[in-house]
Amino acid sequence: MRLEPRPHPPAWLLAGAPVAAVVLALALAAIPLRLAGADLVGAYRQMATASLGSWFALSETLARATPLILTGLAVAVAFRARLWNIGAEGQLYLGAVAAVAVGSGAVHAPPLVLMALVLAAGAAAGALLMLGPTWLKLRLGVDEVVTTLLLNFVALLFVGMMLEGPMQDPMSLGWPQSAPVLDAAILPRLVARTRLHAGLLLALAAAVLVWLYVERTRWGFETRAVGANARAAAYAGMPIGRVLLRAGLISGALAGLAGAGEVMGLKGYLTQDLSPGFGYSGIVVAMLAQLHPLGVVLAALFVAAVFVGADGMSRSVGVPSYIADLVVALSLLTMLLAGLVTRYRPRR
Repeated sequence: MRLEPRPHPPAWLLAGAPVAAVVLALALAAIPLRLAGADLVGAYRQMATASLGSWFALSETLARATPLILTGLAVAVAFRARLWNIGAEGQLYLGAVAAVAVGSGAVHAPPLVLMALVLAAGAAAGALLMLGPTWLKLRLGVDEVVTTLLLNFVALLFVGMMLEGPMQDPMSLGWPQSAPVLDAAILPRLVARTRLHAGLLLALAAAVLVWLYVERTRWGFETRAVGANARAAAYAGMPIGRVLLRAGLISGALAGLAGAGEVMGLKGYLTQDLSPGFGYSGIVVAMLAQLHPLGVVLAALFVAAVFVGADGMSRSVGVPSYIADLVVALSLLTMLLAGLVTRYRPRR
């Protein structure tokens, strides 16, 4: 037996493979659920109800999906150019630091202007953190997987230093948290008495803009060409260095925007537990979406629903909430298998 590339995968296979991958992941996750003594039908019903069964549950899922959309887009843009950005978590935190630095009183402006300035500061900080690994890759050939991954820990240590030092809120009684951002910089709630904020609209707009950039612009074509075959793109006269630098800056800016949005939309201040791993989950989201910007939105909603639903399921059924991590990991593995099936077919 050998694997033969499919020259033109059928549309039904491209559409059905992701759905089959998710179903297979849920079926595999049923094994540890059953071993834990849970009723499978009841457990999955509780997961669906906790994430989608009411308007409040849906709002929690959408709020959880907001940063996942942005970090998923950050990873998708970089991966499209074969620039392996594993540092979205650190870029998210640095974007949050910049948002607090600008929005907690350093600048006074009307609400819309101040919101734009704070978001721009967060995006710039994330792009700045990605600039270093991209430059090292282009100039010295340093593996960006290592540099972006290690910078996550550097960024977290930097956040801890700032929260214990110059950015600590004098009113926090020694608790490591920053001063709150001004009310004028707080993103408005989309629905009263929920955590759903205008950052969702920002994330959806970013997904559309990234899709237009990748699919409808010359720069996006260059990104796709470099990602498909860098040597052929260079032979065609494309500036490989500029393409990778551009992809890295956009990727870091999107991750930094996620951090600024979390500060401005949810907490209002910065703590070291701002992110439960949104940057790392963004890698899963991007892979589930097969690096498609609009698919990132659907993948982020699925991952968010799994995490929110697993929390409700653990309280109702009595199983560990870590089952969400298992479902997401299995979904990634089955999606990789689905990608293999769509690109290749077995031949005797």
